[in-house]
Amino acid sequence: MAPIGTLIGPTVNQRNYKARIVAHVLGIELNTTPSFQMGVENKTPEFLAKYPAGKVPVFEGADGFQLTDSSAIANYVASKGPNNAQLLGETDEERAQILQHSFFAEGELAPAMAGFFYPTMGFAPYIKPAVQAAEEQYFRFLGVLNTILIDKTFLVGERLTIADIIVACNLVVPFKVYLTADDRKQYRNVTRYFKTMVSQPSFKAVIGDVALCEKRIQPPTPAKKDKKEKKPAEQPKKAEKKEKPAKVEEEEEEAPKPKPKSKLESLPETSMKLDDWKRFYSNNDTKPDAMEWLWKNIDADGYSFWKVVYKYNDELTRLFMTNNLIGGFFARLERARKYAFGNLLTLGVDNDNMIWGYFIVRGKEIPEEVTDAADFESFEWTAADHTDPKTRAEIEDCFAWEGPTLPREFYDGKTYK
Repeated sequence: MAPIGTLIGPTVNQRNYKARIVAHVLGIELNTTPSFQMGVENKTPEFLAKYPAGKVPVFEGADGFQLTDSSAIANYVASKGPNNAQLLGETDEERAQILQHSFFAEGELAPAMAGFFYPTMGFAPYIKPAVQAAEEQYFRFLGVLNTILIDKTFLVGERLTIADIIVACNLVVPFKVYLTADDRKQYRNVTRYFKTMVSQPSFKAVIGDVALCEKRIQPPTPAKKDKKEKKPAEQPKKAEKKEKPAKVEEEEEEAPKPKPKSKLESLPETSMKLDDWKRFYSNNDTKPDAMEWLWKNIDADGYSFWKVVYKYNDELTRLFMTNNLIGGFFARLERARKYAFGNLLTLGVDNDNMIWGYFIVRGKEIPEEVTDAADFESFEWTAADHTDPKTRAEIEDCFAWEGPTLPREFYDGKTYK
Protein backbone atom coordinates (compact mmCIF):
# COMPACT_ATOMS: atom_id res chain seq x y z
CA MET A 1 0.00 0.00 0.00
CA ALA A 2 1.33 3.43 -0.96
CA PRO A 3 1.58 6.08 1.77
CA ILE A 4 -1.68 8.00 2.19
CA GLY A 5 0.24 11.22 2.82
CA THR A 6 2.81 12.98 4.98
CA LEU A 7 2.60 13.97 8.62
CA ILE A 8 4.63 17.19 8.82
CA GLY A 9 6.26 18.23 12.08
CA PRO A 10 8.82 17.07 14.69
CA THR A 11 8.55 13.32 15.14
CA VAL A 12 9.47 13.43 18.86
CA ASN A 13 6.26 15.10 19.98
CA GLN A 14 3.18 13.82 21.82
CA ARG A 15 0.85 15.34 19.20
CA ASN A 16 2.79 13.76 16.36
CA TYR A 17 2.56 10.34 17.99
CA LYS A 18 -1.24 10.04 17.65
CA ALA A 19 -1.62 9.58 13.88
CA ARG A 20 1.50 7.43 13.68
CA ILE A 21 0.21 5.04 16.36
CA VAL A 22 -3.12 4.85 14.53
CA ALA A 23 -1.31 4.09 11.27
CA HIS A 24 0.74 1.36 12.94
CA VAL A 25 -2.32 -0.29 14.48
CA LEU A 26 -4.16 -0.39 11.14
CA GLY A 27 -1.16 -1.14 8.94
CA ILE A 28 -1.34 2.18 7.06
CA GLU A 29 1.78 3.73 5.53
CA LEU A 30 2.34 7.32 6.56
CA ASN A 31 5.34 9.45 5.66
CA THR A 32 6.96 11.61 8.37
CA THR A 33 9.53 14.44 8.53
CA PRO A 34 12.25 13.45 11.05
CA SER A 35 14.48 16.41 10.13
CA PHE A 36 11.74 19.03 10.57
CA GLN A 37 13.06 22.20 12.24
CA MET A 38 10.50 23.60 14.66
CA GLY A 39 10.39 27.38 14.69
CA VAL A 40 12.00 27.56 11.26
CA GLU A 41 10.07 25.51 8.71
CA ASN A 42 6.69 26.30 10.22
CA LYS A 43 7.47 30.05 10.02
CA THR A 44 8.22 30.23 6.31
CA PRO A 45 5.82 32.17 4.01
CA GLU A 46 5.12 28.96 2.07
CA PHE A 47 4.08 27.05 5.20
CA LEU A 48 2.00 29.90 6.59
CA ALA A 49 0.22 30.32 3.26
CA LYS A 50 -1.09 26.77 3.64
CA TYR A 51 -1.40 26.67 7.44
CA PRO A 52 -1.85 30.23 8.81
CA ALA A 53 -1.72 29.18 12.48
CA GLY A 54 1.84 27.92 12.03
CA LYS A 55 1.17 24.94 14.31
CA VAL A 56 2.27 21.36 13.79
CA PRO A 57 1.69 18.60 13.03
CA VAL A 58 -0.18 19.11 9.79
CA PHE A 59 -1.15 16.51 7.19
CA GLU A 60 -0.77 16.62 3.44
CA GLY A 61 -2.46 13.76 1.66
CA ALA A 62 -1.15 12.05 -1.45
CA ASP A 63 -4.22 13.47 -3.19
CA GLY A 64 -3.46 17.03 -2.01
CA PHE A 65 -5.89 16.99 0.94
CA GLN A 66 -4.68 19.20 3.82
CA LEU A 67 -5.59 18.96 7.48
CA THR A 68 -4.54 20.49 10.81
CA ASP A 69 -5.08 19.50 14.47
CA SER A 70 -3.41 16.31 15.67
CA SER A 71 -6.60 14.58 16.83
CA ALA A 72 -8.44 15.41 13.61
CA ILE A 73 -5.48 13.99 11.66
CA ALA A 74 -5.48 10.83 13.77
CA ASN A 75 -9.21 10.34 13.10
CA TYR A 76 -8.73 10.91 9.38
CA VAL A 77 -5.88 8.39 9.20
CA ALA A 78 -8.05 5.89 11.11
CA SER A 79 -10.87 6.35 8.59
CA LYS A 80 -8.56 5.19 5.80
CA GLY A 81 -7.70 1.86 7.35
CA PRO A 82 -9.40 -1.50 6.95
CA ASN A 83 -11.61 -2.55 9.84
CA ASN A 84 -11.42 0.98 11.23
CA ALA A 85 -14.35 0.33 13.58
CA GLN A 86 -11.70 -1.27 15.77
CA LEU A 87 -10.47 2.23 16.61
CA LEU A 88 -13.42 4.48 15.75
CA GLY A 89 -16.21 2.50 17.43
CA GLU A 90 -18.80 0.05 16.19
CA THR A 91 -21.96 1.70 17.53
CA ASP A 92 -23.25 5.24 17.86
CA GLU A 93 -22.79 4.96 21.62
CA GLU A 94 -19.16 3.88 21.32
CA ARG A 95 -18.39 6.63 18.82
CA ALA A 96 -19.96 9.20 21.15
CA GLN A 97 -17.92 7.93 24.11
CA ILE A 98 -14.74 8.07 22.03
CA LEU A 99 -15.46 11.70 21.21
CA GLN A 100 -16.22 12.42 24.85
CA HIS A 101 -12.84 11.16 26.07
CA SER A 102 -10.98 12.75 23.15
CA PHE A 103 -12.53 16.16 23.85
CA PHE A 104 -11.71 15.78 27.54
CA ALA A 105 -8.05 15.13 26.74
CA GLU A 106 -7.76 18.01 24.27
CA GLY A 107 -10.02 20.52 26.02
CA GLU A 108 -9.17 19.89 29.68
CA LEU A 109 -5.99 17.86 30.24
CA ALA A 110 -3.84 19.38 27.51
CA PRO A 111 -4.52 23.09 28.26
CA ALA A 112 -3.99 22.60 32.00
CA MET A 113 -0.72 20.76 31.34
CA ALA A 114 0.44 23.53 29.01
CA GLY A 115 -0.34 26.09 31.72
CA PHE A 116 2.44 24.77 33.97
CA PHE A 117 4.72 22.91 31.53
CA TYR A 118 5.53 25.71 29.08
CA PRO A 119 6.36 28.33 31.74
CA THR A 120 8.40 25.82 33.75
CA MET A 121 10.39 24.85 30.68
CA GLY A 122 11.00 28.50 29.85
CA PHE A 123 8.81 28.50 26.72
CA ALA A 124 6.48 31.11 28.24
CA PRO A 125 6.70 33.72 31.05
CA TYR A 126 6.75 32.10 34.48
CA ILE A 127 4.00 33.72 36.56
CA LYS A 128 3.79 31.71 39.78
CA PRO A 129 0.06 32.18 40.64
CA ALA A 130 -0.96 31.23 37.09
CA VAL A 131 1.32 28.18 37.11
CA GLN A 132 -0.03 27.05 40.47
CA ALA A 133 -3.61 27.46 39.27
CA ALA A 134 -2.83 25.36 36.18
CA GLU A 135 -1.24 22.65 38.35
CA GLU A 136 -4.29 22.50 40.62
CA GLN A 137 -6.57 22.31 37.61
CA TYR A 138 -4.48 19.55 36.04
CA PHE A 139 -4.56 17.42 39.19
CA ARG A 140 -8.33 17.90 39.41
CA PHE A 141 -8.73 16.61 35.85
CA LEU A 142 -6.27 13.81 36.56
CA GLY A 143 -8.49 12.85 39.51
CA VAL A 144 -11.50 12.72 37.18
CA LEU A 145 -9.63 10.38 34.85
CA ASN A 146 -8.49 8.31 37.82
CA THR A 147 -12.13 7.80 38.83
CA ILE A 148 -13.19 6.87 35.29
CA LEU A 149 -10.47 4.21 35.17
CA ILE A 150 -11.31 2.51 38.49
CA ASP A 151 -12.64 -0.60 36.75
CA LYS A 152 -11.49 -0.07 33.17
CA THR A 153 -8.55 -1.30 31.14
CA PHE A 154 -9.58 0.73 28.08
CA LEU A 155 -11.70 3.86 28.01
CA VAL A 156 -14.38 2.49 25.66
CA GLY A 157 -15.30 -1.18 25.56
CA GLU A 158 -12.78 -3.97 25.93
CA ARG A 159 -10.23 -2.97 23.29
CA LEU A 160 -7.95 -0.16 22.23
CA THR A 161 -9.70 2.77 20.53
CA ILE A 162 -8.55 6.12 19.24
CA ALA A 163 -9.72 7.62 22.56
CA ASP A 164 -6.97 5.65 24.33
CA ILE A 165 -4.38 6.81 21.81
CA ILE A 166 -5.31 10.48 22.21
CA VAL A 167 -5.54 10.38 26.01
CA ALA A 168 -2.35 8.33 26.48
CA CYS A 169 -0.34 10.60 24.15
CA ASN A 170 -1.45 13.60 26.23
CA LEU A 171 -0.06 11.83 29.30
CA VAL A 172 3.40 11.12 27.90
CA VAL A 173 5.03 14.43 28.88
CA PRO A 174 3.56 14.59 32.43
CA PHE A 175 4.64 11.01 33.16
CA LYS A 176 8.14 11.67 31.84
CA VAL A 177 8.94 14.97 33.56
CA TYR A 178 6.27 15.89 36.11
CA LEU A 179 4.36 13.08 37.84
CA THR A 180 6.61 11.78 40.61
CA ALA A 181 6.41 8.41 42.34
CA ASP A 182 4.12 9.93 44.99
CA ASP A 183 1.83 11.35 42.29
CA ARG A 184 1.74 8.01 40.50
CA LYS A 185 0.79 6.32 43.75
CA GLN A 186 -2.03 8.79 44.37
CA TYR A 187 -3.39 8.41 40.83
CA ARG A 188 -2.76 4.71 40.66
CA ASN A 189 -5.54 3.96 38.14
CA VAL A 190 -4.17 6.50 35.67
CA THR A 191 -0.67 5.10 36.21
CA ARG A 192 -1.81 1.55 35.58
CA TYR A 193 -3.66 2.67 32.46
CA PHE A 194 -0.70 4.64 31.10
CA LYS A 195 1.72 1.75 31.62
CA THR A 196 -0.73 -0.56 29.84
CA MET A 197 -1.01 1.80 26.88
CA VAL A 198 2.69 2.48 26.35
CA SER A 199 3.45 -1.23 26.55
CA GLN A 200 1.21 -1.88 23.51
CA PRO A 201 3.31 -2.86 20.42
CA SER A 202 2.05 0.09 18.36
CA PHE A 203 2.93 2.57 21.10
CA LYS A 204 6.38 1.07 21.55
CA ALA A 205 7.01 1.16 17.79
CA VAL A 206 6.36 4.92 17.72
CA ILE A 207 7.34 6.22 21.16
CA GLY A 208 9.81 3.65 22.40
CA ASP A 209 10.31 3.02 26.10
CA VAL A 210 8.99 5.75 28.40
CA ALA A 211 11.17 6.48 31.43
CA LEU A 212 8.95 7.63 34.29
CA CYS A 213 9.71 10.85 36.15
CA GLU A 214 12.15 10.58 39.06
CA LYS A 215 12.35 14.29 39.92
CA ARG A 216 9.83 16.91 38.88
CA ILE A 217 11.03 19.63 36.51
CA GLN A 218 11.75 22.94 38.22
CA PRO A 219 11.12 26.48 36.95
CA PRO A 220 14.06 28.30 35.37
CA THR A 221 16.31 30.32 37.67
CA PRO A 222 16.63 33.94 36.58
CA ALA A 223 20.09 34.66 35.25
CA LYS A 224 22.17 36.87 37.51
CA LYS A 225 23.72 39.96 36.06
CA ASP A 226 27.51 39.95 35.81
CA LYS A 227 28.74 42.35 38.43
CA LYS A 228 32.01 42.78 36.55
CA GLU A 229 30.27 43.90 33.40
CA LYS A 230 31.70 47.23 32.41
CA LYS A 231 29.36 50.09 31.85
CA PRO A 232 29.83 52.15 28.70
CA ALA A 233 31.79 55.34 29.28
CA GLU A 234 29.44 58.21 29.91
CA GLN A 235 29.77 61.29 27.78
CA PRO A 236 30.22 64.53 29.71
CA LYS A 237 26.90 66.25 30.07
CA LYS A 238 26.40 69.84 29.18
CA ALA A 239 25.44 72.15 31.96
CA GLU A 240 21.69 72.28 32.15
CA LYS A 241 19.63 75.20 33.25
CA LYS A 242 18.33 74.54 36.72
CA GLU A 243 14.61 74.78 37.16
CA LYS A 244 13.11 76.48 40.12
CA PRO A 245 12.08 73.77 42.61
CA ALA A 246 8.38 73.47 43.27
CA LYS A 247 7.11 74.36 46.69
CA VAL A 248 6.94 71.49 49.12
CA GLU A 249 3.39 72.45 50.03
CA GLU A 250 2.30 72.11 46.39
CA GLU A 251 3.97 68.70 46.02
CA GLU A 252 2.28 67.43 49.14
CA GLU A 253 -1.10 68.62 47.91
CA GLU A 254 -0.67 66.92 44.51
CA ALA A 255 0.62 63.58 45.88
CA PRO A 256 -2.26 61.08 46.19
CA LYS A 257 -2.90 59.70 49.62
CA PRO A 258 -2.07 55.99 49.96
CA LYS A 259 -5.16 53.82 49.82
CA PRO A 260 -5.76 51.25 52.56
CA LYS A 261 -4.81 47.74 51.49
CA SER A 262 -8.14 46.40 52.66
CA LYS A 263 -11.40 47.77 54.02
CA LEU A 264 -10.73 45.59 57.04
CA GLU A 265 -7.71 47.74 57.90
CA SER A 266 -10.08 50.61 58.72
CA LEU A 267 -12.04 48.60 61.31
CA PRO A 268 -11.69 49.58 64.98
CA GLU A 269 -8.74 48.07 66.83
CA THR A 270 -9.45 44.57 68.10
CA SER A 271 -8.34 43.11 71.41
CA MET A 272 -7.47 39.75 69.81
CA LYS A 273 -4.80 39.48 67.16
CA LEU A 274 -5.60 36.71 64.70
CA ASP A 275 -1.93 35.79 64.45
CA ASP A 276 -1.87 35.19 68.21
CA TRP A 277 -4.74 32.75 67.88
CA LYS A 278 -3.14 30.97 64.92
CA ARG A 279 0.12 30.61 66.84
CA PHE A 280 -1.58 29.27 69.97
CA TYR A 281 -3.72 26.88 67.91
CA SER A 282 -0.64 25.49 66.14
CA ASN A 283 1.43 24.96 69.27
CA ASN A 284 -1.14 23.56 71.71
CA ASP A 285 -3.71 20.79 71.97
CA THR A 286 -6.94 21.95 70.38
CA LYS A 287 -9.11 20.60 73.18
CA PRO A 288 -9.20 21.90 75.77
CA ASP A 289 -6.23 24.32 75.62
CA ALA A 290 -6.62 26.14 72.30
CA MET A 291 -10.41 26.34 72.48
CA GLU A 292 -10.32 27.69 76.03
CA TRP A 293 -7.87 30.35 74.86
CA LEU A 294 -10.15 31.27 71.94
CA TRP A 295 -13.35 31.61 74.00
CA LYS A 296 -11.48 33.68 76.60
CA ASN A 297 -9.89 36.05 74.06
CA ILE A 298 -12.33 36.28 71.15
CA ASP A 299 -13.45 39.81 70.35
CA ALA A 300 -17.10 39.36 69.38
CA ASP A 301 -17.24 42.84 67.88
CA GLY A 302 -14.10 42.38 65.82
CA TYR A 303 -14.73 38.89 64.44
CA SER A 304 -17.54 36.71 63.14
CA PHE A 305 -17.97 32.94 62.80
CA TRP A 306 -19.24 31.24 59.64
CA LYS A 307 -20.38 27.71 58.96
CA VAL A 308 -19.10 26.60 55.53
CA VAL A 309 -20.62 23.71 53.55
CA TYR A 310 -19.91 22.68 49.97
CA LYS A 311 -23.01 23.18 47.80
CA TYR A 312 -22.44 20.16 45.61
CA ASN A 313 -21.68 17.42 48.12
CA ASP A 314 -23.90 15.02 46.16
CA GLU A 315 -21.44 15.24 43.24
CA LEU A 316 -18.34 14.31 45.26
CA THR A 317 -16.79 10.89 44.62
CA ARG A 318 -13.42 9.73 45.96
CA LEU A 319 -12.37 10.99 49.40
CA PHE A 320 -8.84 12.02 48.37
CA MET A 321 -10.29 14.03 45.47
CA THR A 322 -12.61 15.84 47.87
CA ASN A 323 -9.70 16.69 50.13
CA ASN A 324 -7.72 17.95 47.11
CA LEU A 325 -10.66 20.21 46.28
CA ILE A 326 -10.34 21.83 49.72
CA GLY A 327 -6.64 22.40 49.10
CA GLY A 328 -7.37 24.10 45.81
CA PHE A 329 -9.93 26.40 47.42
CA PHE A 330 -7.51 27.37 50.19
CA ALA A 331 -4.81 28.15 47.62
CA ARG A 332 -7.16 30.64 45.98
CA LEU A 333 -7.89 32.30 49.34
CA GLU A 334 -4.37 33.73 49.62
CA ARG A 335 -5.60 37.34 49.82
CA ALA A 336 -7.56 36.53 52.98
CA ARG A 337 -4.61 35.06 54.88
CA LYS A 338 -4.35 38.04 57.29
CA TYR A 339 -8.07 38.17 57.98
CA ALA A 340 -9.37 34.61 58.26
CA PHE A 341 -8.85 31.24 59.91
CA GLY A 342 -10.77 28.05 59.38
CA ASN A 343 -10.98 24.30 59.07
CA LEU A 344 -12.75 22.39 56.31
CA LEU A 345 -13.16 18.66 56.83
CA THR A 346 -13.69 15.78 54.42
CA LEU A 347 -16.36 13.58 56.01
CA GLY A 348 -17.95 10.31 54.89
CA VAL A 349 -16.83 7.53 52.59
CA ASP A 350 -15.96 7.14 48.92
CA ASN A 351 -18.86 8.20 46.67
CA ASP A 352 -20.80 9.48 49.69
CA ASN A 353 -18.92 12.31 51.35
CA MET A 354 -19.08 16.01 52.14
CA ILE A 355 -17.07 19.14 52.89
CA TRP A 356 -18.05 20.82 56.16
CA GLY A 357 -16.40 23.27 58.52
CA TYR A 358 -16.16 26.64 60.25
CA PHE A 359 -14.27 29.89 59.66
CA ILE A 360 -13.38 32.89 61.83
CA VAL A 361 -13.36 36.11 59.80
CA ARG A 362 -12.26 39.62 60.69
CA GLY A 363 -15.30 41.92 60.77
CA LYS A 364 -19.00 41.13 60.78
CA GLU A 365 -19.35 40.34 57.07
CA ILE A 366 -17.56 38.06 54.61
CA PRO A 367 -14.83 40.33 53.20
CA GLU A 368 -14.01 40.86 49.56
CA GLU A 369 -10.73 39.00 50.11
CA VAL A 370 -12.83 35.85 50.57
CA THR A 371 -15.67 36.46 48.11
CA ASP A 372 -13.13 37.22 45.39
CA ALA A 373 -11.80 33.63 45.45
CA ALA A 374 -12.72 31.70 42.33
CA ASP A 375 -14.44 28.86 44.22
CA PHE A 376 -16.34 31.01 46.74
CA GLU A 377 -19.71 30.52 45.02
CA SER A 378 -19.34 26.74 45.37
CA PHE A 379 -19.64 27.02 49.16
CA GLU A 380 -22.55 28.08 51.34
CA TRP A 381 -21.46 30.49 54.11
CA THR A 382 -23.88 30.86 57.02
CA ALA A 383 -23.32 33.24 59.92
CA ALA A 384 -22.90 31.27 63.17
CA ASP A 385 -23.59 32.36 66.74
CA HIS A 386 -20.55 31.14 68.69
CA THR A 387 -22.31 31.83 71.99
CA ASP A 388 -24.89 29.12 71.26
CA PRO A 389 -23.77 25.93 73.09
CA LYS A 390 -24.59 23.61 70.16
CA THR A 391 -22.74 25.81 67.65
CA ARG A 392 -19.81 26.23 70.00
CA ALA A 393 -19.52 22.44 70.36
CA GLU A 394 -19.49 22.06 66.57
CA ILE A 395 -16.76 24.69 66.23
CA GLU A 396 -14.63 22.93 68.85
CA ASP A 397 -15.03 19.52 67.20
CA CYS A 398 -14.39 21.01 63.77
CA PHE A 399 -11.16 22.71 64.86
CA ALA A 400 -10.08 19.54 66.69
CA TRP A 401 -11.01 17.27 63.72
CA GLU A 402 -12.87 14.94 66.05
CA GLY A 403 -15.90 14.83 68.30
CA PRO A 404 -19.56 13.78 68.53
CA THR A 405 -20.98 16.78 66.67
CA LEU A 406 -19.26 16.02 63.34
CA PRO A 407 -22.11 15.24 60.91
CA ARG A 408 -20.27 12.29 59.30
CA GLU A 409 -17.29 10.04 59.99
CA PHE A 410 -13.99 11.91 59.71
CA TYR A 411 -11.58 11.17 56.82
CA ASP A 412 -9.22 14.16 56.59
CA GLY A 413 -9.18 17.92 56.65
CA LYS A 414 -7.19 21.08 56.03
CA THR A 415 -6.56 24.16 58.18
CA TYR A 416 -6.52 27.63 56.67
CA LYS A 417 -4.22 29.83 58.71
